[in-house]
Amino acid sequence: MKFARRLYLVAGVYGLLVLVPQLFTEERLGRDYPPAITHPEYFYGFVGSAVVWQVLFLILSTDPVRYRPMMVAAVLEKAVFGITAIFLFLQHRLAALVLGFGIVDLILGALFLVAYAKTRSHDG
Repeated sequence: MKFARRLYLVAGVYGLLVLVPQLFTEERLGRDYPPAITHPEYFYGFVGSAVVWQVLFLILSTDPVRYRPMMVAAVLEKAVFGITAIFLFLQHRLAALVLGFGIVDLILGALFLVAYAKTRSHDG
């Protein structure tokens, strides 16, 4: 259980450190990675939803056994972005930097599966 607590705490803090600053970079992203964002609602919706997931990870870290069913959704959250990043990169539609974050998500998703398996023995 200690593994799951630490994993979700680290994942939540890491995610917040990576995502929250993005809320202030819309214009810069358009310059550095053209074209400019033409639908800011998608950008802010994505980043905002991702931030909410980080809060869920922090909640999971407080009692992994109690919140174990939410781990399944957490794995899916990581898989969706990671797999999407790979496909977009292979189509030359995604910067390598962003692919790196997708790979980090896939690693975290795999670790979330390990945490899910490890908490099974504690599930009542």
